[in-house]
Amino acid sequence: EISMATSRQNIRKLKKDGYIFKKPVKIHSRARARRHAEAKAKGRHTGTGKRRGTRNARMPSKRLWINRLRVLRRLLAKYKRMNKIDQHMYHELYVKSKGNVFKNKRVLIEHIIAAKAEKAREKALAEQAAARRARNKAKRERIAVKKAESERAHEADDKKKSKAKAKRAKKSATPTPGAAPAGKVSHKQPKKDK
Repeated sequence: EISMATSRQNIRKLKKDGYIFKKPVKIHSRARARRHAEAKAKGRHTGTGKRRGTRNARMPSKRLWINRLRVLRRLLAKYKRMNKIDQHMYHELYVKSKGNVFKNKRVLIEHIIAAKAEKAREKALAEQAAARRARNKAKRERIAVKKAESERAHEADDKKKSKAKAKRAKKSATPTPGAAPAGKVSHKQPKKDK
């Protein structure tokens, strides 16, 4: 009778009568697997005896490099967005990151702080130098003005002196009554008769 049952209805009837029954689903528990995974997460079962692949096969160095570079680039983009660094410094640090200059994020942040401090120091020094140049220029201008004034004063003084001298010479050159006219004094010797 069981071998003759070919339809679903027949099977249902046999099951109802108790001739056949449904087997329970086999249990495939992951409890042990979960327990093992938790232990591995803590660092158990990962010694040299448990490793089958090479170091690079287990954790590729390229993957590590990609992760590191992404962290650094994210930080640079964030700092640029927050205006902590300008585009020139951003580009310089971006290229240096690609060139493997920074080992990790902390090293990059320290470098940025140092670079900003150095930049501020250079700016302060440049401002001081500019102020010093401006002061020196103003001083030179003041000295030049004073020199020009003193030269003008000397020239005016010399003119006065020369005028006074000329006046005195003119006074002394006016003829006194009974004296020979000035400027017509003859130094020639009188001719002797032969």
